[in-house]
Amino acid sequence: MDAKESIARRVAQEIEPATLVNLGIGLPSLVANYVSPDLGVFFQSENGVIGLGARPPEGMEDPDLTDAGGGFVTAVPGAAAIDSAMSFGLIRGGHIDMTVLGGLEVDAKGHLANWVIPGKLTPGMGGAMDLATGAKKVVVAMQHANRGHSKVVQNCSLPLTSTRPVDLVVTELAVFRPTPAGLVLLEHAPGTDLETIRATTLADFEVSPDLSVMSLRPD
Repeated sequence: MDAKESIARRVAQEIEPATLVNLGIGLPSLVANYVSPDLGVFFQSENGVIGLGARPPEGMEDPDLTDAGGGFVTAVPGAAAIDSAMSFGLIRGGHIDMTVLGGLEVDAKGHLANWVIPGKLTPGMGGAMDLATGAKKVVVAMQHANRGHSKVVQNCSLPLTSTRPVDLVVTELAVFRPTPAGLVLLEHAPGTDLETIRATTLADFEVSPDLSVMSLRPD
């Protein structure tokens, strides 16, 4: 199992039945693959779709049915297409139960930076700022390091997406919960010990007395 799949499987376990959930571009979009349709979850995309399904089989793609990143998706029964104003009204009005966002950095205070990529021309922040501020629960799904450099840092060097701390950070190595006192390590990946996490994490963190092994949702 590769890093992105393990992250997506773990994040899927945070999703409650009968909720409205936004999935960000890239890795977060994989989460839909590991959520049972029986849960009655509706996935929302800020480009105006409520009821996103998993990526369609090759050859069955519909160019008019994509997520916010332009990736092909399917629609579940009961899905709806809405305009951008309605979509962002849901986000800014606090009607999104949970959002899953990618991250470039998360710091020891739980602040997220995910909309500026150093050295690259980007189209803008998209809905990241609105989602990080307006969703009831914010989960960051990201790989632990980029080219050997930890993405869990003491202080973000990139512009913050929001001053609001996120609620949970999931990487392929660990699950952290930000608190007013700092990050708390809740879970570690199977086969990963505490020393490895400390060596590959630039942020200070405490270890939960209930530290457990990360459980990955089965197929």
